[in-house]
Amino acid sequence: MDELVQAYWFPLYAYLRRRGCTPPQAEDLVQGFFARLLEKDALALVDRERGKFRSFLLTSLKHFMTDEHRKATADKRGGARQIFSLDTPDAEGRYALALADTITPEKVFERTWAIAVLNQVVTRLEGEYSARGRDDTFSALRHCLDGQTDTQSYTELAERLGMTETALRVTVHRMRQRYRELLREEILQTVADPGLVDEELRYLAQCL
Repeated sequence: MDELVQAYWFPLYAYLRRRGCTPPQAEDLVQGFFARLLEKDALALVDRERGKFRSFLLTSLKHFMTDEHRKATADKRGGARQIFSLDTPDAEGRYALALADTITPEKVFERTWAIAVLNQVVTRLEGEYSARGRDDTFSALRHCLDGQTDTQSYTELAERLGMTETALRVTVHRMRQRYRELLREEILQTVADPGLVDEELRYLAQCL
């Protein structure tokens, strides 16, 4: 559950901010929403045949807002509800980066969801490199994941890492390949049908 909270709290926070909630209100609503999911064991009731997990979360949040809109913000803090450790200090900065004047709350949610998924994948990939003692390699090549590295950059990187350019290109190719594999795995966990993965990947790209 902690992994779920960390992956999805910011897309929901951004959605609420775009709906007009203040930062404290948005934070409290997300906090209360995830606490409600735990209390009601709602995730155990999710029918995976009905669609995508992100859609389930957004719909559930809307229902939660309907139930909670008359309660005071203070009532949502503490009490009998479980408190989650949310990484919120930079929330407003991240929200500002995701914001566009004409974007709807739903589009804010979708965009921040896409970014959160990619960040999660990068974190998993970084963890795999770290487990093999290759932190320096990952740090040096992380920017290559977007496919924009030019020939000159490859030459400089190879010299910095003490590799031949050919070996470096193989390493980058494998890193990108593993990144794509992890991305598919991440998406697979959020859809009802494995056949929807490619469609969801295309939609994720459109959201960015």
